Amino acid sequence: MDVLQQPQSEAPARMEPLAKLPVFWSLEGKRVIVAGGSDAAAWKAELLAACGAEVHVYADKLSDMFETLIRRGTQHPHGGFNHHSQTWDEAIFSGAAIAIADCETGDEARTFFDAARVAGVPVNVIDKPAFCQFQFGSIVNRSPVVVSISTDGAAPILAQAIRRRIETLLPQALKGWAGLAQSLRDRINERLAPGPLRRAFWETFVDRAFSSLDTPEEGVGGQLLDEAERLRGAPAHTYRGRVTLVGAGPGDAELLTLKAVRALQAADVILFDDLVSSEVLELARREAKRMLVGKRGGRASCRQEDINEMMVKLAKAGKRVVRLKSGDPMIFGRAGEEIAHLDRENIPVDVIPGITAASAMASRLGISLTHRDHAQSVRFITGHSRHGGLPDDIDWAAVADPRTTTIFYMGGRTAGLIAERLIREGLPASLPAVVMSDVSRPKQASWRGSLSELSEGISKIGYDNPVLIAVGSVFLERSIESTHIQEFAHAV
Repeated sequence: MDVLQQPQSEAPARMEPLAKLPVFWSLEGKRVIVAGGSDAAAWKAELLAACGAEVHVYADKLSDMFETLIRRGTQHPHGGFNHHSQTWDEAIFSGAAIAIADCETGDEARTFFDAARVAGVPVNVIDKPAFCQFQFGSIVNRSPVVVSISTDGAAPILAQAIRRRIETLLPQALKGWAGLAQSLRDRINERLAPGPLRRAFWETFVDRAFSSLDTPEEGVGGQLLDEAERLRGAPAHTYRGRVTLVGAGPGDAELLTLKAVRALQAADVILFDDLVSSEVLELARREAKRMLVGKRGGRASCRQEDINEMMVKLAKAGKRVVRLKSGDPMIFGRAGEEIAHLDRENIPVDVIPGITAASAMASRLGISLTHRDHAQSVRFITGHSRHGGLPDDIDWAAVADPRTTTIFYMGGRTAGLIAERLIREGLPASLPAVVMSDVSRPKQASWRGSLSELSEGISKIGYDNPVLIAVGSVFLERSIESTHIQEFAHAV
């Protein structure tokens, strides 16, 4: 089959439910209404004027802050204040883009809200959510870069805390670089057609902007235009696509590395495993095409050969391909086969490691897999062969080492056989064993018992979700609350 035209499954961009639609609204030169002369109304009026709006203020009395604001004016060339020493009436809404009011009573708020709606003007009554068609977020201003945070009115203090953190991440110099990008955009688009060359230019621009603590020096714009010209004249094969193997970790999106997030946000196409969580995919670039190429035991799967060919064809078409694998791509992820195939086709490939499920399991349990009183090594082993049953090429006598912690991946259906074989090779039947499924995810579950009870533990955990089986005396070090199935709730 043509794997580019007929992938096993193509996943549309998934969007979690939104409390409100974030919209950035141009108000330059527009007439807006602010009814009320309080400090709260002044804050909203200042924000509107900073956007270039003509702010018409209707209040028979202004607070000292509001009077100072109007007297000082605004630095925006088109923004300004017009104070009308009267209370509002229905006639003021004609031609207005939006209307804001600070109302003392619920009846006054409803009257203003209804009048604005009748006039077809979007309306916000300050601190009265029932009379707001839109809300103001907490703002980080690096205009033309503007970041707005909303908690849907549930926790304004939380929004302010988020804003403070973002403020520390975005350098003040970003304002100058964003302005430069705005001034260059049309000229860059004239020189570079949509596709790999234009992406290469802007990604270099972004790297330069975030690595600089200073605003762009004079002449930088000309240098960047020269770079665009050089790119336009470069041979097409110079900027062919590439493949990045990315570890998605065990499921919790917060366990991704920063480098993995950057790769997801730069990808044109994402080929992802069945076990990759939707929270991780949510961090990808919205425009990226997502294609499910998962392989699960006992289920319909995409052949590894098809995945290999898909990566090659996409990269040769100039795409930046992210092969997104659950856990760490270099541990039971068949990364070696994929890298070898890409090397044979001269496709550039790099690897971004991820947190493997065994490490996440140890952190959840609060147990060191190599506690020096119990284990001098840790061993990761696949729990089944490609044909089902136990792997036949494992030295089980070596595996049955009481001074080693052993983690079995993908061993749910062979758990009973694993236990029987280890006991036969000399491990005590009473040796602690742990089974865990959905590691780091909201439905995480675990069981603890002895090696001889492993079949019982698997039956309690179930076979529907991938499980880890851990065996070793390190699990004596710290008690786990329940010896049977246990659900973990994680608060963020």
